[in-house]
Amino acid sequence: MSGIYRKIEQLVSVLWSIIVFFKSPLLSTFICLIPSLAFAQTVHPNIDLVLIEKAKRKMYLMSNGETYREFYISLGENPIGHKQQEGDDKTPEGRYLIDYRNENSRFHLSLHITYPSAKDIEIAKQNGVDPGGDIFIHGVPNGMEKKEAAFYYRDWTNGCIGVLNSEIKEIWELVEIGTVIEIRP
Repeated sequence: MSGIYRKIEQLVSVLWSIIVFFKSPLLSTFICLIPSLAFAQTVHPNIDLVLIEKAKRKMYLMSNGETYREFYISLGENPIGHKQQEGDDKTPEGRYLIDYRNENSRFHLSLHITYPSAKDIEIAKQNGVDPGGDIFIHGVPNGMEKKEAAFYYRDWTNGCIGVLNSEIKEIWELVEIGTVIEIRP
């Protein structure tokens, strides 16, 4: 970052010399805006839906019906079909919410999905099984950052939605608590 500060300092110095020489109030106003322009944050749209297409292995961050970002995803090791019970390695299907963030996860950042729903619990109860839980969108396991490429283009989770660490950082920043997530077959 110090290189950026040096360049800004040089630019301000040159422009200040011009102001002094030409005594321009308009240019002095511009000079005052340079720091805020240099460090302005990018404005992102409100992500109102996280859409998962399991068969395509895609996650779409949606805003007002438009795709803002798209990511390749990894699923549970047994990805076809809706999660029925604990340990089946399936990723659930349906509409849920992102209800909390876990920055102290066993994986590089994670966003919790509200599986199981009341309907999932009822179906599991009728079948005499535990529906499972702890379904997240997350990065690769902690300590595996150097082997991250080994997790790409393969299903390796226990039912969660896996992405690369750089991607979960972006998703973490864009997706608010309370955002709807729709997981399609």
